[in-house]
Amino acid sequence: MIIGLDDTDSKEGMCTTYLAAVLIEKLKAFGKIEGYPLLVRLNPNIIYKTRGNAALAIPIELNRSGEAGTVRKIVIDLVEEMAEFSAENTNPGVVFIENATGDMKKDLARFSMRAVQDVLEISEAEELLSRYGINHMGFKNKRGLIGALAAAGFALTGLPDHTFELIAYREKKRWGTPRAIDEDSVWEAAAQADTWDTVDYENRRIVFAPHSPDPILFGIRGKSVSAVRRAFSFVKSEPVERHIVYMTNQNTDMHLMKAKISDVLDCRSYILEGNVSKSPKTIEGGHVIFEIGDGAAAIECAAFEPTKSFRGIIRQLRPGDQVTVYGSVKDGTLNLEKIRIRSLDFHEMRNPLCCGKRMKSVGRGQGYRCEKCGATAKEQVDETIKRNISTGFYEVPPSARRHLSKPLVRFL
Repeated sequence: MIIGLDDTDSKEGMCTTYLAAVLIEKLKAFGKIEGYPLLVRLNPNIIYKTRGNAALAIPIELNRSGEAGTVRKIVIDLVEEMAEFSAENTNPGVVFIENATGDMKKDLARFSMRAVQDVLEISEAEELLSRYGINHMGFKNKRGLIGALAAAGFALTGLPDHTFELIAYREKKRWGTPRAIDEDSVWEAAAQADTWDTVDYENRRIVFAPHSPDPILFGIRGKSVSAVRRAFSFVKSEPVERHIVYMTNQNTDMHLMKAKISDVLDCRSYILEGNVSKSPKTIEGGHVIFEIGDGAAAIECAAFEPTKSFRGIIRQLRPGDQVTVYGSVKDGTLNLEKIRIRSLDFHEMRNPLCCGKRMKSVGRGQGYRCEKCGATAKEQVDETIKRNISTGFYEVPPSARRHLSKPLVRFL
């Protein structure tokens, strides 16, 4: 059996990963978890999401097939007990995949990937559930069925790329209070090999612990189970109620689609190639905006204030630079997660030099004149300029990184 869960939390508290962790403990008497439970981040641009838009899947080999009904009841009862039903935007969904056919696997593989990259309707999930007779339970408007089915689909067909996260949870009496974590121990944990985004070195910030009133104490992300467990052993903190390792699509760039600028839609995430067509400008709030084009269309790209020093790289761009941008589109603007500068334009048309200064324009189409000696020139000159930037990959700092965005350390 594969159990899929989604949308049990709210902005005020709870966490679907915590509900899954509690559920796994309850299910141990009925079977063995196959491999690792899955934490699947869905499309990060969906307006209905609470925080990280995570859905969970638990693959379990039941001791006895006759206990499937009991297991389904345990799952539904726990969701009814723990989900944040009072929150307007919380609409839980649960699915149970017990017998998968070849056609079901193909359809769920497509559906699951679309849930990460596209915008789906509740009716699409309901149609698949009905077509293949999949046991399920949807609450309120049933939107959680989308994520529950998508996560279960990935558990059935496999993730095309994966990482691991060890999540430690707080004692319930501490929920909503400041987290007690020894900072020095966190920096020691962050120094362990094959882990990332525990701290933000450049901005000297610890980033592995949330600030919301949910049950999570902290999460350690890494390449392998052994890597996250090793880092976990260094952390000193308030008592940990429980911890669990999830296999996940976090830090894989699974949300990104290669596309032409003319094909871009809001609420999706893309990899786009083009030339800088308008110089970067800093707007109110410290956000930096520039434009790229590919000859057929153009799009504004933004490095928002939380990306900190990344904005300094963006400010160095000039029209003519060839770039590949990575990020999510909202209101027609691409929110940068990474940028690859493929080539730099070292040429610039400038007013001619004379007597140690630039000539002044006499008027449109009338050439240029030296204010000191009166010499004239008809046209600007093409000069080679110095650039304070190099070609290569640049990324936002860990403190501004989205769950799905692949850090450059994973490109090595």
